[in-house]
Amino acid sequence: MTDSALPMTAAMANRAPRKLVLNEKRVRSRYAAERRFRAYGIAAIAFGLFFLAWLFVTLVVQGYGALQQSKMRLDVNLDAATLAPGGKVDDTTLRAADYTALLRTALRDTLGVGSDRAQRREAYALLSNGADNELRRIVMADPTLIGKTVPVWVSASADVDTLIKGQIARDLPENQRRLKDRQIAWVDKLVADNRLKKRFNGALFVNGASSDPEQAGMGVAIIGSMYMMLVVLLTALPVGVAAAVYLEEFAARNRWTDLIEVNINNLAAVPSIVFGLLGLAIFLNFFGMPRSAPVVGGLVLSLMTLPVVIIATRASIKAVPPSIREAALGVGASKMQVITHHVLPLALPGILTGTIIGMARALGETAPLLLIGMVAFVVAYPATPFDPATALPVQIYMWAGAPERSFVERTSAAILILLAFLIVMNAAAVLLRRRFERRW
Repeated sequence: MTDSALPMTAAMANRAPRKLVLNEKRVRSRYAAERRFRAYGIAAIAFGLFFLAWLFVTLVVQGYGALQQSKMRLDVNLDAATLAPGGKVDDTTLRAADYTALLRTALRDTLGVGSDRAQRREAYALLSNGADNELRRIVMADPTLIGKTVPVWVSASADVDTLIKGQIARDLPENQRRLKDRQIAWVDKLVADNRLKKRFNGALFVNGASSDPEQAGMGVAIIGSMYMMLVVLLTALPVGVAAAVYLEEFAARNRWTDLIEVNINNLAAVPSIVFGLLGLAIFLNFFGMPRSAPVVGGLVLSLMTLPVVIIATRASIKAVPPSIREAALGVGASKMQVITHHVLPLALPGILTGTIIGMARALGETAPLLLIGMVAFVVAYPATPFDPATALPVQIYMWAGAPERSFVERTSAAILILLAFLIVMNAAAVLLRRRFERRW
């Protein structure tokens, strides 16, 4: 045994256990730090999910009431002398008839209101201002009812609807309520006689704009949004794909293409109101296109969606393996045949995903649509994309600023409808990607 193998001294023997203890402490500290980091991540996710759930619950609670509307059943005498004087029954005559007088007569008979003018005014206030239009549609749909007394369900006023839904405190003094004691007594009588009930509010999905909450609907906004998304799809998709194919497959790599790429990436982050100003200056002021038309809104939203489509398409084209191109070129395919027959079909999942996500983002935009005048008060459905219309985000914006209490629940219901559209579009993007995706 040589002298180089010296025996362990007492100091070294004492130092070894201390190193082991320090190493164990460091390992425990690292594990504790990892556990804390995981706890922070879980807490952050739980925090976000809590507020997301709070948002959805609040919207559902507030918006559920908009799906129901208080309806009043009245036995209306469809007097032939009022509806068809001289026995002439045609659309023009029926459309101009005084349906309000028939409804008020039926309401007075139901409530037992006499000739006192104050009582009559209070009774008439229980009916919606659009109840005559509802009766008009019933008669024009079936003119054989003229001359008969028929039971019809018409909308009650917004104040009555608010009372029925429990949003008006009955114990408040009369001068602090929108309904007087006598009107509340009439409402209770109608409820007791099964003449006043909450029924499904189909008008919310088919009616246009109205200053009366009980008659307001999202029909025009839904059609306008569909027209705008159609314009976005027909313009942003082909232009964006063509631009991405050129930049990725044909354009030379120089300072100009680098500048274009930087600007495209920057355009994806430009505030939406800037695109609204651009649309106002170009499409409305320069080209003189119709104001408040879905085609203008669609073109403005297409400018917003183009950078997203281009970036997503370029990323999808880059993801196609080079061996696909080389194999196609090796069997004699031209450059265009390689792109159209091989590259684009394989990049289709990414292209569709980027397009749908870009359209979903555009669907929720409000600021650019406000600048091009899509806040118009539109009652009739737009027959073409060139007719005046509004959109769901703008409809929500207008209802949110309305002073009537009944518009609060309609605002929440419209937000839920918009969120449903966005969820469906994002789900479609995921399904299409899984349907067409190929793994290498």
